[in-house]
Amino acid sequence: MTTTAIDKPGGRTTQRHDPGAARGPRRPGRLRAVGLPYLLLLPALVLELLVHLIPMIIGITISFKELTQFYIRDWSTAPWAGLDNYTLSVDFDAPAGEALLKSFVTTCAFTLLSVGLCWLIGTAAAIFMQETFRGRGFLRTVFLIPYALPVYAAVITWAFMFQRDNGLVNHVLHDQLGIGDSPAFWLIGDNAFVTLLVVSVWKGWPFAFLIMMAGLQNIPREIYEAAALDGAGVWQQIRRITLPSLRPVNQVLVLVLFLWTFNDFNTPFVLFGKAAPQSADLISLHIYQSSFQTWNFGTGSAMSVLLLLFLLVVTGGYLLMTSRGKKATDA
Repeated sequence: MTTTAIDKPGGRTTQRHDPGAARGPRRPGRLRAVGLPYLLLLPALVLELLVHLIPMIIGITISFKELTQFYIRDWSTAPWAGLDNYTLSVDFDAPAGEALLKSFVTTCAFTLLSVGLCWLIGTAAAIFMQETFRGRGFLRTVFLIPYALPVYAAVITWAFMFQRDNGLVNHVLHDQLGIGDSPAFWLIGDNAFVTLLVVSVWKGWPFAFLIMMAGLQNIPREIYEAAALDGAGVWQQIRRITLPSLRPVNQVLVLVLFLWTFNDFNTPFVLFGKAAPQSADLISLHIYQSSFQTWNFGTGSAMSVLLLLFLLVVTGGYLLMTSRGKKATDA
């Protein structure tokens, strides 16, 4: 409530109270206040529905059908298969199930090695870049080039470099350094796994480097200076200060790298084509071959659903484990 002075004739002044002014500006309606956040999220929700949820529902539906090339023009008319596609996928004594199991094991080994090397190289480079030296900005830019390049352009370049007869890798290893009796086959046979791992690490470690660089900016330099005065060496500072401080960043980074690497389709597809060697048969490419090479879309969809369930279980278990570890640390 405010008081306003009013001058009257004769020099007298009276006070008038304005109860409306005490209420201040009018508040927006409750419906407007509650609905505005949902209105702002509506475009993203619609795009998510169109791009991910609807195709996911269609894929789950196809996994319960005997969808082959004979019904591809109208997939809704394909006969109902029930759980037969899932039974065939997890029957490890049958050829289809055995091949899927080998591809799953190969993908797990590839993911563990790729994520571990990406994290290790990215963390080491980020820690090294915290020191001030001449040319640091240039090196940061160079380190981020693999992450900035388009995937197809980068992988095609690596495919040319790994050619047996005129590739740069064999030219350096065999012609220049004299390693091996003859140029090696890098895109077929057992060496294909090493080739795929090299390309994946080269492509993925700059992302880990970028995330670690951002996380290290939040650690005060005074902590390192105090630790150095107390006699702590470089390795002790990394172990006692850097890694514990980066634990929340590492939790997100490892999960993102795991999901990206386990689902990676572009790298093996561009590197090896439609049929990857057995040593580099990742599960994403294996599902593609099971669907589009054999024209058995029902089985391929069932494998995709099983892969989705596996990733959901692993992600949920990882988040539960990390949240419990954080609570134990805080306690």
